[in-house]
Amino acid sequence: MGVAGPSGPVMDRDEVDRALARLGAEHEAIETSLLALQDHAGRRLLEGARLTGVTQERWTATEASITLLWTYFDAYTDALRSAREIRSRRRWSSREDLAELTELLRGESVTLAGGAAAAPGGPNVLSRRFTLAALVDEMNGLYASSLDMVVAADAVWSALPARIDLLSAELQRTRRLAHSVGVRPGEHPAGDDLERITRTLTDLREQVISDPLAFWQPARGSSAPGGGRPDTTRYDREARALEEVRREIDAVLTVRQDAEARLVRLRDVLSRADRTLAEARSARGEVLAKIAASEVPAVSGPPTVLQEQLAAAAEYRRQGQWHRLSPLLESLEERAEDELLRARESLTAVTAPLAVRAELRGRLDAYKAKVARHGLAEDPLLVERYDAARRMLWSAPCDLRVAEQAVLRYQRAAAELLAPGVPEQRGPQTRREPAGPSDEREG
Repeated sequence: MGVAGPSGPVMDRDEVDRALARLGAEHEAIETSLLALQDHAGRRLLEGARLTGVTQERWTATEASITLLWTYFDAYTDALRSAREIRSRRRWSSREDLAELTELLRGESVTLAGGAAAAPGGPNVLSRRFTLAALVDEMNGLYASSLDMVVAADAVWSALPARIDLLSAELQRTRRLAHSVGVRPGEHPAGDDLERITRTLTDLREQVISDPLAFWQPARGSSAPGGGRPDTTRYDREARALEEVRREIDAVLTVRQDAEARLVRLRDVLSRADRTLAEARSARGEVLAKIAASEVPAVSGPPTVLQEQLAAAAEYRRQGQWHRLSPLLESLEERAEDELLRARESLTAVTAPLAVRAELRGRLDAYKAKVARHGLAEDPLLVERYDAARRMLWSAPCDLRVAEQAVLRYQRAAAELLAPGVPEQRGPQTRREPAGPSDEREG
């Protein structure tokens, strides 16, 4: 080591040679990186594009940074060339040469004036002095920020426009299919959706081309150039909207394929509902004639609106208006099933008194058969109460409340005779005491 100077101790020949080798390797790496940046596809696209928004602002700054990078690199090259020339003067450098090399390699030997003197984002100055190490750090920072911007724009351009074009092609196919089944703007919501998606994709592509950085989402915590991913939120939203339209058009196509079968089923369901209501009206007349003192609900007629809508559906099918037929068929199918259920419930409500009478008749005959098995069929009291109940149940109009009481009296009399301790058989000559006051009230 020699005497210390402004840049520290004077370097010896070995230190100088090692420093020159290291700086030469750095120079080669920087030059390779700068040439790669110069030839980067993203940079060439940025140079030729009509930019707007945040991309325009950042590219203006990045162009200035790239220009400054080459200025710094030229200065670095000149300083390295000068150092190599001094070292090549003599095989064994003199102390003066080593002092000069030490100042050149370690000191603030590079002076930049004018626009290159101003630090990026800093105030304007007349000149700046750099050591070679500081100049390398400046170049590394400028290169990283420039490459980050170029890579981000290129990543968006590589991802989104191609995807938008593919989606637009699918959109055109969907539009043709929609038009074939009558799904058109102003006539069907899906047609309006297709128009909106078309406009949105057109605007989206223009924005992506002119302002790609507006669709870039940087990775959190990443300092690597180009760390992040394209923001596909708007694209994904339109892709989902198109998928929903496709599903709706598929539903319309399905309607076109099975419309006739569905119309046949609808006619059958409505016909069954009409027949059931007619049966309910007929049954109501029978109930009013045969059953007395019973509330019988009224039976409404078939709704004409369903028949009108069914006729409209058939007309839609004939004219091929599948987009109108699809929702109408779905509504009709639901309402037709409801109408059939209503008709069945009406028939059940109307015939309920007849069902009660039938149940009472069945119960009366069942008890008669039971007492006959025990040889009590000819018991005068049972015969009397059976005949009374039967007359009420088989006469018209039948008072169900009175008839039910008659059946209950017959049941109680039979139960008393069949109770344990009562002889199982009694002849026709059996005599019983006249009915008491309670029996007279029951009659």
